[in-house]
Amino acid sequence: MPVIALQGLRGGMGTTSVTAALAWALQQLGESVLAIDFAPDNLLRLQFNMPFELPRGWARAEQDGGDWRQGAMHYCENLDFLPFGQLTLTERLNVQQSCRQRPTRWQDNLAQLTAGAQYNWILLDLPADDEALSRQALPLADCVFMLIAPDANCQVRLHQQALPDGCHFLINHYVAGSQLQQDLHQLWLQTLGGLLPVVLHRDEAMAEAMAVKQPLGEYRPESLAADEVLTLANWCLINLKDKAP
Repeated sequence: MPVIALQGLRGGMGTTSVTAALAWALQQLGESVLAIDFAPDNLLRLQFNMPFELPRGWARAEQDGGDWRQGAMHYCENLDFLPFGQLTLTERLNVQQSCRQRPTRWQDNLAQLTAGAQYNWILLDLPADDEALSRQALPLADCVFMLIAPDANCQVRLHQQALPDGCHFLINHYVAGSQLQQDLHQLWLQTLGGLLPVVLHRDEAMAEAMAVKQPLGEYRPESLAADEVLTLANWCLINLKDKAP
């Protein structure tokens, strides 16, 4: 059961939308998938038609004294998601403190999921900032997809931020008509180890998918970005499925 963590090099990289799109693409290829939201912003649920006012999620369940698995939601056959849950600021701080006090909490949680043998894949949607949750989740992933945009901001951050060991870089928001983006893409092809052979172009369908509360491939399966995410899902099947413990 491969565990893939997706994280943006900075905010605004489209990590949540790509996580939902990849979950859908894997499901369309016959795989069973669980997508877990580690971001207190609690946005992944909105890609899966969850009512905005519903507070349910794994962190919400824990704060209410329940089991973290009680926050899980079913979207369609072979595709479930686990929202973060609606929390107050004080409750968010409690979650952070709990992570520091119980550094193996998510190692134990994923072990429970593995033992259940219900899913072929687990996708982790991680916040870009260096929160306790991200630090705890990253070592548990069999593969990390670091989302980057071909702009000067990301170029600088690649050289001044600590990056997860052995991570794969996924270019998102690519605009083929931009000379700067073309130049940075060529530079990264030559110098950036771990660059995935898939580029996700900027596509209005990706933004629209969240607006209609659906994964990209369900909303616009014929779109360029949906086709590229499907290619990414096939890459995962070929390179990751049989190599995870």
